[in-house]
Amino acid sequence: MTVLRRQIVATLTLMGVLSVSAAEGYAAAASRVFDFGATSSSPVHTPVQPADIYSATRGYGFELGAKLTTSDHPGRGASLKNSISSQDPFSFSVALPEGNYRVTVTLGDATHESDTTIKAELRRLMLEAVQTKPGQFITRTFNVSVRTAKISTGGVVRLKERELTSELVNWDDKLTLEFNGPHPCVSALEITRVEDVTTVFLLGDSTVCDQPKEPWNSWGQMLPRFFDDRVAVANHAQSGESLRSSLGARRLDKVVSVMRPGDYLFIQYGHNDMKERGVGIGAFTSYKADLERFVAAARAHGGIPVLVTSMHRKSLDGAGKIQNTLGHYPEAVRSVAREQKVALIDLNALSAQFYEALGPMQIGSAFQDGTHHNNYGSYELAKCVVAGIRAAKLDLAQHLAADAIPFDPTKPDAVADFKMPASPQASTVRPDGS
Repeated sequence: MTVLRRQIVATLTLMGVLSVSAAEGYAAAASRVFDFGATSSSPVHTPVQPADIYSATRGYGFELGAKLTTSDHPGRGASLKNSISSQDPFSFSVALPEGNYRVTVTLGDATHESDTTIKAELRRLMLEAVQTKPGQFITRTFNVSVRTAKISTGGVVRLKERELTSELVNWDDKLTLEFNGPHPCVSALEITRVEDVTTVFLLGDSTVCDQPKEPWNSWGQMLPRFFDDRVAVANHAQSGESLRSSLGARRLDKVVSVMRPGDYLFIQYGHNDMKERGVGIGAFTSYKADLERFVAAARAHGGIPVLVTSMHRKSLDGAGKIQNTLGHYPEAVRSVAREQKVALIDLNALSAQFYEALGPMQIGSAFQDGTHHNNYGSYELAKCVVAGIRAAKLDLAQHLAADAIPFDPTKPDAVADFKMPASPQASTVRPDGS
């Protein structure tokens, strides 16, 4: 199949014109269990070998480019005696329909130490640096949100061209896991559809969305790592978006079409809204009214809206003090929060503390350009968001990860100590928006 034909088929699938038989078949199963390196199957276990490359017919497999080896896994029975590892990042995909999935992974190596970081879909951080000794195996659980562009109430999300190419993994008919780190190793994988978890939906711009390629990153990509297995993060933000363009693309319609009572909607815009021009356009006019519309839509579907003020740009003065480049837009968000009695995460204020703590000499270590962040900057901003969740006393705070300790943005993690394994794809092209 040519590249063009694959793109056409993918687009039609996203629009609901084509069905995905493998995904539909797996939807009927309570769970899928994969044994990596195993040579025999059972009624519930599917053996996976390094040569098992993903195909729509098989419905599971490694993505192209994986360099894999198997290692013995003694003492655990025939179906679980092996594992698959690599010295390089590799990805494994399973065809699945839209929904939230609980992923349980067993990590480790029979004869070597392992060190595995897991990202899901478009580089969403799930597990960070899970280390095992030779012969040791550790099981961890997290949730992944899988989506398509089809809106159950009618129509589709108006995807941008890049969402059908470099960002297609966020909209396709499968769940994709990236195994990364110095020596990533997976022994077993169980995937189960779940209906009883809280979904945290994100809507926003390029500082929130799942950035497809290194070194660009956002706090929305890092946020899943800080929750336990009772929460799934569904990041519907997109580069270059304002409140109005997101409404036009029907991103809000998509979110509320799958929102259930008790789910959350985090809303962070402003960087692009402030550049819009026209009669009646402004922070306390059109922007404020559109924010209220997002809040009302979430509440109408039983959701809990949370307003997030935009983080500052890289804008320290010579004395190391933050300079506001966002005009009245952060204050408009605060105003809506007060008037509508909506929970507020003041990332604008938290980021000011973070950037000033870094100072003029180190602030560049958090940024990739004047607006967008790298892995370190987005990781620290995700910690700021978690601090905001605690400060707002959201019930969501009960489901933070056990190691998500309180964070003081005036005392950020040392830049020199931060390590995050890079995903394979990289680009020098900056995201839309500024």
